[in-house]
Amino acid sequence: MADTTIQLLRDLIAIDSVNPSLVPGASGESEIARAIARLLQAGGLDVEVQEVTPGRMNVIGVLQGKQKGRSLMLCGHMDTVGVIGMDAPFDPVVKDGRVYGRGSQDMKGGLTSMIAAALHLSRNGLKAGSVIVAAVVDEEYASIGADTLVTKWKADAAVVGEPTDMKIAVGHKGFEWVEITTEGVAAHGSRPRDGRDAIARMGRVLSRLEKLDREIQGRHAHPIMGTGSLHASMISGGRELSTYPDSCTLQMERRTITGEAERCAFGEVEKILQDLRKEDPEFRASAKFLFHRPPYETPVEHPLPSLIETAVTHQGRKPERGGMTFWTDAAVLGHAGIPSVVFGPGGAGLHSISEYVLADDVLACRDALIELAQDFCVQ
Repeated sequence: MADTTIQLLRDLIAIDSVNPSLVPGASGESEIARAIARLLQAGGLDVEVQEVTPGRMNVIGVLQGKQKGRSLMLCGHMDTVGVIGMDAPFDPVVKDGRVYGRGSQDMKGGLTSMIAAALHLSRNGLKAGSVIVAAVVDEEYASIGADTLVTKWKADAAVVGEPTDMKIAVGHKGFEWVEITTEGVAAHGSRPRDGRDAIARMGRVLSRLEKLDREIQGRHAHPIMGTGSLHASMISGGRELSTYPDSCTLQMERRTITGEAERCAFGEVEKILQDLRKEDPEFRASAKFLFHRPPYETPVEHPLPSLIETAVTHQGRKPERGGMTFWTDAAVLGHAGIPSVVFGPGGAGLHSISEYVLADDVLACRDALIELAQDFCVQ
Protein backbone atom coordinates (compact mmCIF):
# COMPACT_ATOMS: atom_id res chain seq x y z
CA MET A 1 0.00 0.00 0.00
CA ALA A 2 2.90 2.34 0.72
CA ASP A 3 4.40 1.78 -2.71
CA THR A 4 1.09 2.33 -4.50
CA THR A 5 0.46 5.55 -2.59
CA ILE A 6 3.86 7.02 -3.41
CA GLN A 7 3.44 5.93 -7.02
CA LEU A 8 0.11 7.76 -7.08
CA LEU A 9 1.87 10.86 -5.79
CA ARG A 10 4.49 10.56 -8.52
CA ASP A 11 1.79 10.16 -11.13
CA LEU A 12 0.04 13.34 -9.98
CA ILE A 13 3.28 15.35 -9.88
CA ALA A 14 4.03 14.20 -13.44
CA ILE A 15 0.87 15.94 -14.67
CA ASP A 16 1.38 19.62 -15.45
CA SER A 17 -1.42 21.48 -13.64
CA VAL A 18 0.01 24.99 -13.47
CA ASN A 19 -2.78 27.50 -12.84
CA PRO A 20 -3.54 29.45 -16.05
CA SER A 21 -4.78 32.43 -14.05
CA LEU A 22 -1.27 32.77 -12.63
CA VAL A 23 0.63 31.84 -15.79
CA PRO A 24 -1.21 32.77 -19.00
CA GLY A 25 -1.33 29.82 -21.37
CA ALA A 26 -0.51 27.27 -18.67
CA SER A 27 -2.00 23.77 -18.85
CA GLY A 28 -4.50 24.12 -16.03
CA GLU A 29 -6.24 21.29 -14.21
CA SER A 30 -8.11 19.46 -16.99
CA GLU A 31 -5.66 16.56 -17.38
CA ILE A 32 -5.20 15.94 -13.67
CA ALA A 33 -8.97 16.22 -13.12
CA ARG A 34 -9.62 13.50 -15.69
CA ALA A 35 -6.96 11.28 -14.11
CA ILE A 36 -8.42 11.68 -10.62
CA ALA A 37 -11.97 11.10 -11.88
CA ARG A 38 -10.90 7.83 -13.55
CA LEU A 39 -9.02 6.73 -10.43
CA LEU A 40 -11.90 7.40 -8.04
CA GLN A 41 -14.45 5.81 -10.34
CA ALA A 42 -12.29 2.70 -10.78
CA GLY A 43 -11.96 2.57 -7.00
CA GLY A 44 -15.71 2.31 -6.53
CA LEU A 45 -16.67 5.90 -5.70
CA ASP A 46 -19.55 7.73 -7.31
CA VAL A 47 -17.93 10.51 -9.31
CA GLU A 48 -19.24 13.87 -10.47
CA VAL A 49 -17.35 16.41 -12.54
CA GLN A 50 -18.40 19.96 -11.73
CA GLU A 51 -17.51 22.57 -14.33
CA VAL A 52 -16.23 25.75 -12.73
CA THR A 53 -15.28 27.65 -15.88
CA PRO A 54 -14.73 26.33 -19.43
CA GLY A 55 -11.94 23.76 -19.39
CA ARG A 56 -11.57 23.78 -15.60
CA MET A 57 -13.53 21.39 -13.43
CA ASN A 58 -13.77 20.10 -9.87
CA VAL A 59 -13.87 16.35 -9.31
CA ILE A 60 -16.08 15.03 -6.50
CA GLY A 61 -16.03 11.38 -5.46
CA VAL A 62 -18.51 10.02 -2.92
CA LEU A 63 -18.18 6.85 -0.86
CA GLN A 64 -21.28 5.73 1.02
CA GLY A 65 -20.95 3.74 4.22
CA LYS A 66 -22.90 0.67 5.23
CA GLN A 67 -25.09 2.58 7.68
CA LYS A 68 -26.34 6.11 8.19
CA GLY A 69 -23.91 8.51 9.79
CA ARG A 70 -22.07 11.78 9.36
CA SER A 71 -20.37 13.05 6.21
CA LEU A 72 -16.68 13.97 6.01
CA MET A 73 -15.24 15.96 3.12
CA LEU A 74 -11.57 15.60 2.16
CA CYS A 75 -10.74 18.65 0.07
CA GLY A 76 -7.58 19.48 -1.87
CA HIS A 77 -6.60 21.61 -4.82
CA MET A 78 -5.15 20.30 -8.07
CA ASP A 79 -3.49 23.47 -9.38
CA THR A 80 0.11 24.55 -8.80
CA VAL A 81 2.11 27.73 -9.17
CA GLY A 82 4.53 28.23 -12.08
CA VAL A 83 7.82 26.47 -12.73
CA ILE A 84 10.25 29.20 -13.84
CA GLY A 85 13.78 28.29 -12.73
CA MET A 86 12.94 24.66 -12.00
CA ASP A 87 14.81 21.76 -13.57
CA ALA A 88 12.39 19.01 -14.74
CA PRO A 89 9.48 20.13 -12.50
CA PHE A 90 7.17 17.33 -13.67
CA ASP A 91 9.74 14.53 -13.38
CA PRO A 92 9.22 13.38 -9.77
CA VAL A 93 12.30 12.21 -7.92
CA VAL A 94 12.27 10.11 -4.74
CA LYS A 95 15.41 10.62 -2.68
CA ASP A 96 16.25 10.27 1.02
CA GLY A 97 12.60 9.93 2.00
CA ARG A 98 11.56 12.99 0.02
CA VAL A 99 9.46 13.23 -3.13
CA TYR A 100 10.53 16.20 -5.29
CA GLY A 101 8.63 18.03 -8.02
CA ARG A 102 6.29 20.95 -8.59
CA GLY A 103 3.22 20.55 -6.44
CA SER A 104 4.73 17.77 -4.31
CA GLN A 105 4.23 19.78 -1.12
CA ASP A 106 1.55 22.20 -2.33
CA MET A 107 -0.51 20.17 -2.39
CA LYS A 108 -0.35 16.93 -4.32
CA GLY A 109 1.10 15.22 -1.25
CA GLY A 110 -2.03 15.98 0.77
CA LEU A 111 -4.27 15.25 -2.21
CA THR A 112 -2.60 11.85 -2.60
CA SER A 113 -3.16 11.05 1.09
CA MET A 114 -6.85 11.88 0.71
CA ILE A 115 -7.38 9.86 -2.46
CA ALA A 116 -5.45 6.88 -1.09
CA ALA A 117 -7.48 7.00 2.15
CA ALA A 118 -10.77 7.02 0.23
CA LEU A 119 -9.66 4.13 -2.01
CA HIS A 120 -8.65 2.10 1.04
CA LEU A 121 -12.01 2.76 2.68
CA SER A 122 -13.77 1.73 -0.51
CA ARG A 123 -11.86 -1.57 -0.65
CA ASN A 124 -12.27 -2.38 3.02
CA GLY A 125 -15.66 -0.86 3.76
CA LEU A 126 -16.78 2.35 5.44
CA LYS A 127 -18.78 1.54 8.55
CA ALA A 128 -21.22 4.42 8.32
CA GLY A 129 -21.85 7.85 6.90
CA SER A 130 -20.08 9.07 3.79
CA VAL A 131 -16.71 10.35 2.65
CA ILE A 132 -16.56 13.02 -0.04
CA VAL A 133 -13.30 13.57 -1.89
CA ALA A 134 -13.28 17.02 -3.49
CA ALA A 135 -10.41 17.88 -5.84
CA VAL A 136 -10.81 21.55 -6.73
CA VAL A 137 -9.30 24.08 -9.12
CA ASP A 138 -7.73 27.51 -8.69
CA GLU A 139 -6.77 27.64 -5.02
CA GLU A 140 -3.50 29.30 -5.96
CA TYR A 141 -5.28 32.31 -7.45
CA ALA A 142 -8.90 33.09 -6.50
CA SER A 143 -10.34 29.76 -5.22
CA ILE A 144 -13.17 29.74 -7.75
CA GLY A 145 -13.13 25.95 -7.43
CA ALA A 146 -13.99 25.96 -3.72
CA ASP A 147 -16.51 28.75 -4.26
CA THR A 148 -18.29 26.61 -6.85
CA LEU A 149 -17.99 23.43 -4.77
CA VAL A 150 -19.95 24.82 -1.82
CA THR A 151 -22.84 25.96 -4.01
CA LYS A 152 -23.88 22.29 -4.21
CA TRP A 153 -21.85 20.13 -1.86
CA LYS A 154 -22.13 20.15 1.94
CA ALA A 155 -20.72 17.98 4.70
CA ASP A 156 -20.76 17.72 8.48
CA ALA A 157 -17.03 18.51 8.55
CA ALA A 158 -14.02 18.79 6.26
CA VAL A 159 -10.28 18.31 6.22
CA VAL A 160 -8.29 20.48 3.82
CA GLY A 161 -5.00 18.73 3.08
CA GLU A 162 -2.63 21.67 2.74
CA PRO A 163 0.93 21.10 4.02
CA THR A 164 0.90 21.64 7.78
CA ASP A 165 3.82 19.36 8.79
CA MET A 166 1.14 17.12 10.34
CA LYS A 167 0.03 19.96 12.60
CA ILE A 168 -3.72 20.17 13.19
CA ALA A 169 -4.50 23.70 12.06
CA VAL A 170 -7.70 25.10 13.55
CA GLY A 171 -7.46 28.54 11.99
CA HIS A 172 -5.56 30.79 9.64
CA LYS A 173 -5.22 34.38 8.52
CA GLY A 174 -7.16 36.13 5.78
CA PHE A 175 -5.92 38.69 3.29
CA GLU A 176 -6.95 41.84 1.45
CA TRP A 177 -5.50 43.38 -1.71
CA VAL A 178 -5.52 47.13 -2.34
CA GLU A 179 -4.21 49.15 -5.29
CA ILE A 180 -2.90 52.69 -4.75
CA THR A 181 -2.20 55.18 -7.52
CA THR A 182 -0.34 58.46 -7.05
CA GLU A 183 -0.62 61.15 -9.71
CA GLY A 184 2.05 63.54 -10.96
CA VAL A 185 2.60 65.77 -13.97
CA ALA A 186 4.74 64.63 -16.88
CA ALA A 187 7.45 67.08 -17.90
CA HIS A 188 10.99 67.14 -19.23
CA GLY A 189 13.46 66.09 -16.56
CA SER A 190 15.26 69.44 -16.86
CA ARG A 191 12.13 71.42 -15.89
CA PRO A 192 11.35 70.74 -12.23
CA ARG A 193 8.89 73.62 -11.99
CA ASP A 194 6.70 71.97 -14.64
CA GLY A 195 6.85 68.39 -13.43
CA ARG A 196 5.37 66.57 -10.43
CA ASP A 197 7.00 63.24 -9.51
CA ALA A 198 4.35 60.54 -8.94
CA ILE A 199 6.96 57.98 -7.86
CA ALA A 200 8.39 60.30 -5.20
CA ARG A 201 4.85 60.87 -3.97
CA MET A 202 4.40 57.13 -3.71
CA GLY A 203 7.48 57.15 -1.50
CA ARG A 204 5.49 59.12 1.07
CA VAL A 205 2.79 56.46 0.93
CA LEU A 206 5.33 53.67 1.34
CA SER A 207 6.82 55.37 4.37
CA ARG A 208 3.40 55.53 6.04
CA LEU A 209 2.63 51.92 5.13
CA GLU A 210 5.90 50.78 6.68
CA LYS A 211 5.04 52.64 9.86
CA LEU A 212 1.53 51.14 9.86
CA ASP A 213 2.94 47.63 9.43
CA ARG A 214 5.13 48.06 12.50
CA GLU A 215 2.11 49.27 14.46
CA ILE A 216 -0.08 46.36 13.31
CA GLN A 217 2.58 43.78 14.19
CA GLY A 218 2.96 45.40 17.60
CA ARG A 219 -0.66 44.78 18.51
CA HIS A 220 -1.90 42.01 20.79
CA ALA A 221 -1.43 38.70 19.00
CA HIS A 222 -4.31 36.34 18.28
CA PRO A 223 -3.65 33.04 20.12
CA ILE A 224 -3.39 30.95 16.93
CA MET A 225 -3.04 33.50 14.11
CA GLY A 226 -0.54 35.92 15.58
CA THR A 227 -0.81 39.47 14.29
CA GLY A 228 -1.85 41.04 11.04
CA SER A 229 0.71 42.56 8.70
CA LEU A 230 1.08 44.30 5.35
CA HIS A 231 3.61 44.52 2.58
CA ALA A 232 4.11 46.34 -0.70
CA SER A 233 3.80 43.63 -3.33
CA MET A 234 4.27 45.23 -6.76
CA ILE A 235 5.01 48.75 -7.98
CA SER A 236 5.20 50.34 -11.41
CA GLY A 237 5.49 53.83 -12.87
CA GLY A 238 7.38 56.20 -15.07
CA ARG A 239 7.96 56.53 -18.81
CA GLU A 240 11.68 57.05 -19.34
CA LEU A 241 14.71 58.35 -17.47
CA SER A 242 14.40 61.90 -18.73
CA THR A 243 10.73 62.46 -17.87
CA TYR A 244 8.92 63.24 -14.63
CA PRO A 245 6.57 60.29 -13.98
CA ASP A 246 2.90 61.26 -14.11
CA SER A 247 1.63 58.05 -12.51
CA CYS A 248 2.78 55.36 -10.07
CA THR A 249 0.78 52.30 -9.05
CA LEU A 250 1.35 50.12 -6.00
CA GLN A 251 -0.43 46.86 -5.24
CA MET A 252 -0.24 45.81 -1.62
CA GLU A 253 -1.42 42.95 0.54
CA ARG A 254 -2.71 43.10 4.09
CA ARG A 255 -2.88 39.87 6.11
CA THR A 256 -5.83 39.91 8.51
CA ILE A 257 -6.85 38.07 11.68
CA THR A 258 -10.12 37.37 13.43
CA GLY A 259 -11.52 40.49 15.06
CA GLU A 260 -10.35 42.94 12.40
CA ALA A 261 -13.02 44.69 10.36
CA GLU A 262 -13.72 43.57 6.81
CA ARG A 263 -11.96 45.83 4.29
CA CYS A 264 -9.78 47.20 7.07
CA ALA A 265 -6.89 47.56 4.63
CA PHE A 266 -8.84 49.89 2.38
CA GLY A 267 -9.84 52.03 5.36
CA GLU A 268 -6.24 52.21 6.57
CA VAL A 269 -4.99 53.26 3.13
CA GLU A 270 -7.73 55.87 2.74
CA LYS A 271 -6.72 57.36 6.10
CA ILE A 272 -3.08 57.59 4.98
CA LEU A 273 -4.04 59.31 1.73
CA GLN A 274 -6.32 61.75 3.55
CA ASP A 275 -3.50 62.68 5.93
CA LEU A 276 -1.09 63.24 3.04
CA ARG A 277 -3.59 65.46 1.24
CA LYS A 278 -3.95 67.58 4.36
CA GLU A 279 -0.18 67.97 4.61
CA ASP A 280 0.22 68.83 0.91
CA PRO A 281 -2.73 70.29 -1.08
CA GLU A 282 -0.97 69.26 -4.30
CA PHE A 283 -0.82 65.59 -3.32
CA ARG A 284 -3.00 63.49 -5.64
CA ALA A 285 -3.71 59.80 -5.00
CA SER A 286 -6.51 57.26 -5.02
CA ALA A 287 -7.11 53.74 -3.72
CA LYS A 288 -9.06 50.79 -5.11
CA PHE A 289 -10.12 47.67 -3.24
CA LEU A 290 -9.18 44.61 -5.31
CA PHE A 291 -10.01 41.37 -3.49
CA HIS A 292 -10.23 39.78 -0.09
CA ARG A 293 -10.59 36.49 1.73
CA PRO A 294 -11.54 36.32 5.41
CA PRO A 295 -9.64 34.59 8.20
CA TYR A 296 -11.07 31.36 9.58
CA GLU A 297 -11.27 29.48 12.88
CA THR A 298 -12.64 26.00 13.47
CA PRO A 299 -15.52 26.17 15.98
CA VAL A 300 -13.96 25.47 19.38
CA GLU A 301 -16.58 22.89 20.34
CA HIS A 302 -16.24 20.80 17.18
CA PRO A 303 -14.98 17.21 17.70
CA LEU A 304 -12.91 17.01 14.50
CA PRO A 305 -9.58 18.35 15.88
CA SER A 306 -9.65 15.95 18.84
CA LEU A 307 -10.39 12.99 16.58
CA ILE A 308 -7.47 13.92 14.32
CA GLU A 309 -5.22 14.21 17.39
CA THR A 310 -6.16 10.64 18.36
CA ALA A 311 -5.51 9.38 14.84
CA VAL A 312 -2.13 11.13 14.71
CA THR A 313 -1.17 9.61 18.06
CA HIS A 314 -1.95 6.16 16.66
CA GLN A 315 0.59 6.91 13.87
CA GLY A 316 3.29 7.25 16.52
CA ARG A 317 3.34 11.04 16.22
CA LYS A 318 2.87 13.68 18.89
CA PRO A 319 -0.18 15.73 17.88
CA GLU A 320 0.16 19.49 17.76
CA ARG A 321 -2.72 21.90 17.41
CA GLY A 322 -2.32 25.48 16.22
CA GLY A 323 -2.88 27.90 13.36
CA MET A 324 -1.38 28.53 9.97
CA THR A 325 -0.17 31.81 8.55
CA PHE A 326 -1.30 31.17 4.97
CA TRP A 327 -4.88 31.28 3.68
CA THR A 328 -6.62 28.09 2.51
CA ASP A 329 -9.89 26.86 1.04
CA ALA A 330 -10.89 25.89 4.59
CA ALA A 331 -12.19 29.44 4.94
CA VAL A 332 -14.49 28.98 1.94
CA LEU A 333 -15.81 25.71 3.33
CA GLY A 334 -16.06 27.01 6.88
CA HIS A 335 -17.95 30.17 5.98
CA ALA A 336 -20.31 28.02 3.89
CA GLY A 337 -21.25 26.05 7.02
CA ILE A 338 -18.76 23.16 6.81
CA PRO A 339 -16.54 23.18 9.93
CA SER A 340 -13.02 22.58 8.64
CA VAL A 341 -9.52 21.73 9.81
CA VAL A 342 -6.31 22.02 7.80
CA PHE A 343 -4.12 18.93 8.07
CA GLY A 344 -1.48 17.59 5.71
CA PRO A 345 2.02 16.19 5.28
CA GLY A 346 5.21 18.16 5.75
CA GLY A 347 7.98 19.12 3.40
CA ALA A 348 9.69 22.25 2.16
CA GLY A 349 10.09 24.54 -0.82
CA LEU A 350 6.59 25.96 -0.93
CA HIS A 351 6.40 27.90 -4.24
CA SER A 352 10.19 27.67 -4.60
CA ILE A 353 12.39 26.10 -7.29
CA SER A 354 13.14 23.05 -5.11
CA GLU A 355 9.94 21.61 -3.64
CA TYR A 356 9.48 18.32 -1.84
CA VAL A 357 7.11 16.44 0.46
CA LEU A 358 8.10 13.85 3.07
CA ALA A 359 7.04 10.41 1.90
CA ASP A 360 6.49 9.08 5.45
CA ASP A 361 4.21 12.03 6.19
CA VAL A 362 2.10 11.29 3.10
CA LEU A 363 1.61 7.73 4.36
CA ALA A 364 0.97 8.77 7.97
CA CYS A 365 -1.52 11.40 6.84
CA ARG A 366 -3.30 8.79 4.71
CA ASP A 367 -3.60 6.36 7.61
CA ALA A 368 -4.75 9.08 10.01
CA LEU A 369 -7.49 10.08 7.55
CA ILE A 370 -8.64 6.46 7.25
CA GLU A 371 -9.03 6.25 11.03
CA LEU A 372 -10.63 9.68 11.21
CA ALA A 373 -13.25 8.79 8.63
CA GLN A 374 -14.18 5.56 10.39
CA ASP A 375 -14.49 7.33 13.74
CA PHE A 376 -16.13 10.57 12.68
CA CYS A 377 -18.64 9.22 10.18
CA VAL A 378 -20.00 6.53 12.48
CA GLN A 379 -20.92 8.92 15.31
